[in-house]
Amino acid sequence: MIRLKSEKDIAGIRASCVLLSQLLKEVAAIVCVGVTTKDIDAFVRSRCREMKAKPAFLGYKGFPAAICTSPNDTVIHGIPNKRKLSEGDILSLDCGLDYEGFFSDAAITLPVGRIAPETELLLRVTRECLQKAVEKAVCGNRVGDISRAVYTHASSHNFGVVREYCGHGVGFSPHEEPQVPNYLCPGPSPRLKPGMVVAIEPMINAGGKEIELLEDDWTVVTADGKFSAHFEHTVAIFADHTEVLTRWQEDTQR
Repeated sequence: MIRLKSEKDIAGIRASCVLLSQLLKEVAAIVCVGVTTKDIDAFVRSRCREMKAKPAFLGYKGFPAAICTSPNDTVIHGIPNKRKLSEGDILSLDCGLDYEGFFSDAAITLPVGRIAPETELLLRVTRECLQKAVEKAVCGNRVGDISRAVYTHASSHNFGVVREYCGHGVGFSPHEEPQVPNYLCPGPSPRLKPGMVVAIEPMINAGGKEIELLEDDWTVVTADGKFSAHFEHTVAIFADHTEVLTRWQEDTQR
């Protein structure tokens, strides 16, 4: 069941998103050669305490960290560890907050030092996929319009679109209905209505779409070992506009 949010609910989710956006900006500032993803997780835990917010992912279905840190060929759900970041790496950061009972969710993929031109293209196209998807996330459209926007743009660059994981509703809990796939698939395609809040999150591979789940039952990697990128916004649907609630970039409202 899709749970519609009132204006008061969206105000609470917006406040959570503002804190998350600030947190991601601060995390981005410490991503550099030599930093470990364990360092990043410790920073997130500390800042959450200061913000009086709870890391939404910590303990969620058993996840052991406050933030997902996914380098290079890790698609999503990377568990922070003592591996140091190196020049040429990329790092996807996926984080959510529970602030006064309202949940936010966002992801960014960052370069570590100088990266290869083909990796720069992957990051640019994945971010464009998100932008194009947000443009379709308007009242009266369907979830499938979001899916088509992501898939069409990624495919035009011969990148693989991950199918096993997708965007979702958010706000009252970390994951809600509806599911928001990044490709067109059979099945329901709910119409977007005022009060819907969804997390849109393209996961795009430089190679094929195939993925593998590692033995820790969390870490998802590309099957061919090529890099993967991930960008995500939480957005709210209104009758006359769509608001991007997470603000790690400037286009917060359209």
